[in-house]
Amino acid sequence: MIRHRVAAAAGLCQFAVAAPALAQGREAWQPPTLTNTRYDEDWSKLGDPAARTGHWTEAFKYVPLDRSGSTWLTTGIELRLRSESFDDNLWGGAAAPDDGYLWSRALPYADLHVGRVRAFVQPVAAFTRGVAPSAGPIDQTRVDLLQGFAEVSLPIGGDTEVTLRGGRQMLSLGTERLIGTRYGPNVPLAFDGARADIVHGAVTVSLFMVQPVRPGTGSFDDRSSPTKKLWGGYARLPGLDLYYLGYRNRDASFAGLTGQERRHSLGLRSHGTAGEWHWNVEGVYQFGHFAEQRISAWTVGSEVGRHFPDMPLAPHAVVRFNVVSGDKSASDDTLGTFNALFPKGKYFGELSPVGPYNIVSLNPSLSLAVARDLSLGIAAMAYWRYSRADGIYDIPGNLIRPATASTGGNARSRFIGKEAEASLSWQATPELELSASLSAFQAGGFIRQSGPARTIGMLGLEANFRI
Repeated sequence: MIRHRVAAAAGLCQFAVAAPALAQGREAWQPPTLTNTRYDEDWSKLGDPAARTGHWTEAFKYVPLDRSGSTWLTTGIELRLRSESFDDNLWGGAAAPDDGYLWSRALPYADLHVGRVRAFVQPVAAFTRGVAPSAGPIDQTRVDLLQGFAEVSLPIGGDTEVTLRGGRQMLSLGTERLIGTRYGPNVPLAFDGARADIVHGAVTVSLFMVQPVRPGTGSFDDRSSPTKKLWGGYARLPGLDLYYLGYRNRDASFAGLTGQERRHSLGLRSHGTAGEWHWNVEGVYQFGHFAEQRISAWTVGSEVGRHFPDMPLAPHAVVRFNVVSGDKSASDDTLGTFNALFPKGKYFGELSPVGPYNIVSLNPSLSLAVARDLSLGIAAMAYWRYSRADGIYDIPGNLIRPATASTGGNARSRFIGKEAEASLSWQATPELELSASLSAFQAGGFIRQSGPARTIGMLGLEANFRI
C-alpha cells in the first residue's frame, strides 16, 4: 500500500531531528482568524462599513437583521476530506493493520445575536468509507447536532461582564492537554451542560459543569454520556493559566481493574513570548479515588521555540519535552496512572498510536516556509515508559500494550520507539488548505518484548475548506 514510502520515512527515525507536523497548523492556544470551535469568532466589527475589505466571505460573516444593528447573523461552513492509509497499524497488532479509509465531514453553523442574547447552532454531517473492521464513533456520526446553545451576557459593574451559557458546545482549554475539541479525527468532541464566563479586564474565569457527548454511528443518536461528568474552573491571566477540573467516571478501567473513578486535577500553565522566543510550560497534579485505590498522578509538559524570520525559509525551531506519570505497582493501593481526560486528537502528530499516559516524550522541531503559502516540516519523536510496571495507552486512554512481556513477567525495557513525520501544507486560497503527511513509527525494546513490533507507516492526505 504505502510500504515503499514508509521505508523512506523509517530511515528518518535513525536521526533524532524533529519538526512539528505542518498539517497540524497552529496550536489550539494560537487560534487563526477562523477557529475550530467557531463560536469564539467575533465579526461584529463588520457592522461598520469602513471595516470591510470587500472579501467575498464578509457577506456571510455579518448579516444585519434590523436597522439598529442590534440583531445580526453570522454563518459559515467547514468541508473536509481526509484520507489515512496504514501499514502495520499498532505495530502489526491491530485488527486491520493495513487499513485505509476516507473521512468526510461538513460543519455548517449559524450564530444569531439579538442584543445581549445569542443562539448558536452547528450541525455535523460526518461519514466514512473503508474503515476496517468497522467504523467507530470518532469515524462516523452521520447527521447530528454538534453544537447548539443559548447564552446571555450581563454587565455586572465596571469593566466586568458575565456570560451564561447552556446547551451543547465544544470546549478548548489552554493547550488542550486535558480538555480539547478532538478536531483531528472525523467527529469532534462536544459537551452538554452549563458554563459561565466572567471577564474582568484582561482576566477571564470560566466555570462549567458538563457531560461529554457520546456519538452514535447513526443519525440523531448522539447522547450525553450516562457514566462521565466534568466540572471545574479555568482562569486565564496574562501569561498564566490556573485551573481545577473535577471528573467522575462510573465505568473506568485501569490495568484490567474496573470501577468508579473520581479524579481531581490542579493545573498551572505559564506561557509567553520575548522577542523571537516563545514558551509554554504546564504542570498538573491529580488526586482522588478509583475503585478501592487512591489516585496520585502528575504530568509536566514544556515547549520552547524560536523564530528566525531573517534567515532563508524563515525556520521555526521548537523543543517539546513531556513527562506523564504511570502506575508504579499493580499490587499497592495507589493508582499512579495519569488521566488526560479529554485531550486533543492527533496528540503527538498526525500518527499518534500512543497517548499521554505513563510516557516520557522528546520532540525537538523545525518548520520551514518554502513559499508564501507553502510550509514544510520534518518531525521526529522519541518515547519511553515512565514506569516499568505500567503499560502504554492510546489517546482516549485505552490500554493497548500491558506491561507484561510476551514471554511472561514484566517487560523491562522503557523505550517504546521513535517516530518520524514529514508534512507539507499549501494554503491554496484563504479558504482552502491542502496538506499531506508521511509518518513512520519504529518499535523500541518494550514493543518488541510485549508483542508484534513491525514499523507503523501512515500516509495522510487532507483538503479543508472553511469560511
